[in-house]
Amino acid sequence: MKRLVRYLTFSLLQFVLTIASEPFASAQSNDTQKSGPVLVTRKNLHHDVSQPLRDLVRNASASNSAPQEPQEAEEVKVIPLPSGFKLASEPDSVLQSALPARDNAAVAALGPAMGINFEGLGSGFPNYTINVAPPDTNGAVGLTQYVQWVNLSFAVFDKATGKVLMGPIKGNTLWANFGGGCETNNDGDPIVTYDKLADRWVFSQFVVRSQPFLQCVAVSTTSDATGSYNRYSFQ
Repeated sequence: MKRLVRYLTFSLLQFVLTIASEPFASAQSNDTQKSGPVLVTRKNLHHDVSQPLRDLVRNASASNSAPQEPQEAEEVKVIPLPSGFKLASEPDSVLQSALPARDNAAVAALGPAMGINFEGLGSGFPNYTINVAPPDTNGAVGLTQYVQWVNLSFAVFDKATGKVLMGPIKGNTLWANFGGGCETNNDGDPIVTYDKLADRWVFSQFVVRSQPFLQCVAVSTTSDATGSYNRYSFQ
């Protein structure tokens, strides 16, 4: 009987120790899972504060030694249309007729009101030439301006009127007098966005025609896209 009691006491103690150790093991496992990816911080190779963009554009226009517009880093690739597809210039044989006027009115009542509408960068835009594809079209809306960047050039518009405030401007004009590949290369694949919390414009494009390969970043010092920028290059 004493031997049985000692066995039961030992078994109970072993059971309690096992239960107590399980949460600790589980916590270790959870901590490992929650650690996630390792944060890597990369320092910029060079940074400065630019003159106002309007001055950089004026200086570039006044220069007689301005280089010819380079082609984008991506080659132009024309993809033939598959069988059954048509060119935009050809009539569409299966295009449905317009809805009756009463149906159009009903649909219009459900949709959002149309705001200002104006021509962006593309075929027919003054002083803009299409010489690469795909266009990598993107844009952003700020407090008072709209900026659109297509391939190698961007333009600044008044978002209330659609008037062109500046442009088209070569992308690398943002890094004029910056030095290095960001200034000399205009390789495209651009990004322009607007930080609504800080009221700042953020522009970026890469350098792949020369080494080191770079990511060029410009952050406006104000909400005015035609003003000065904090400029950076990252390898």
